[in-house]
Parts: sequence; C-alpha cells; structure tokens
Amino acid sequence: MPALRQVLDHAATAPPSCGRVHVIAVDGRSGSGKTSLAREVAAAWEAPVVSMDSIYPGWSGLAAATGLLVEHVLLPLTRGEDPIVPTWDWLADRPGPRIPLEVDARLVVEGCGSTVGAAAPFAGTRVWLDGAPELRRARAIARDGAVFEAHWEMWAAQEEAVFGADGTRNRAHLVLEPLSGR
Repeated sequence: MPALRQVLDHAATAPPSCGRVHVIAVDGRSGSGKTSLAREVAAAWEAPVVSMDSIYPGWSGLAAATGLLVEHVLLPLTRGEDPIVPTWDWLADRPGPRIPLEVDARLVVEGCGSTVGAAAPFAGTRVWLDGAPELRRARAIARDGAVFEAHWEMWAAQEEAVFGADGTRNRAHLVLEPLSGR
C-alpha cells in the first residue's frame, strides 16, 4: 500500500491529539522523503504544514527545535490559541521572524525531531520514514547542495543522539520506506 494511503488511513481513525486539532507528524532522518510525503498528506488532507527546517536554531539545533515546536505551535493549539511558528534565518545565523499560522482542524508537521520527546503526544499519527543511508545522503545533497554536504556528518551525529536517546522510531504508529517506491 502506498505511504500516503497508509498515513491517511491511520489518521482517519486517530482522535484529535492537540486540543481539537488532528496532527500528523512525519519524522525520520535527513533525505528519507519526509518533506515530499508531508506535502502529499497536506494536499490530500487540506491542511497546513509546519516544517522543522524553518524552526531549527542553526546547524547544531536539532535537539532544541522540538521544544520550540511544542512551546510555540503545539501547546497553543491545545489551548485553542493560534500558533506562531518561530523561524531561523539561516543566512544571518540568527532567529528569524515569527510567522502566524492558521489551523482549523488539521495540521501536518514534518522534519527531524517532529515526534521526539514532548512533541510525541501531540501527534495522533506519528510516521517514521526509513531509507538506506547512502540513498538518503545522495537525496539530501542533491536537494540542498554543498551547504548541507559540509554539515552532513555533524547533522547525522545529532540525529543519532536525539533519535537514539528518544526511541523515536519505536514509538511511531507507522514505519515506512517511501524512497523504495519512488
């Protein structure tokens, strides 16, 4: 069964997980296809997407981003408030503008760390994407070029530390390998 269908089928049976809002979170290591799958889900589900790439506070900020997601997006939704997404200005290497986000009944969150730790209970459908390391790296470098290539090893070490300590993959509702089908 295609990844999109599996995600939507699970979400159809999951109750709201963030106040009145249904949240699908797509997590996994870099280059595994999270953004592509999240875009498909958001289009089919008619929902906005929050990308963790916008939130990470720099190249060493993977662990810190989950707390920012919870504090500024997920907790406000739980309280019935409008979230404001914190962003990072990658070129200036400093916090960027805070972006208001309109959410009705559904939200898709995608990116490394979107289901880690305190963020996990807010996602009614937690998806983990897997893929062979060499394929993931090739996809990530093709997508982001030399900028990411220079940071690949450092970022991969952060992924190992964060996901290993958290057991993120083991808590996912769905573990998928959509790269093999593309």
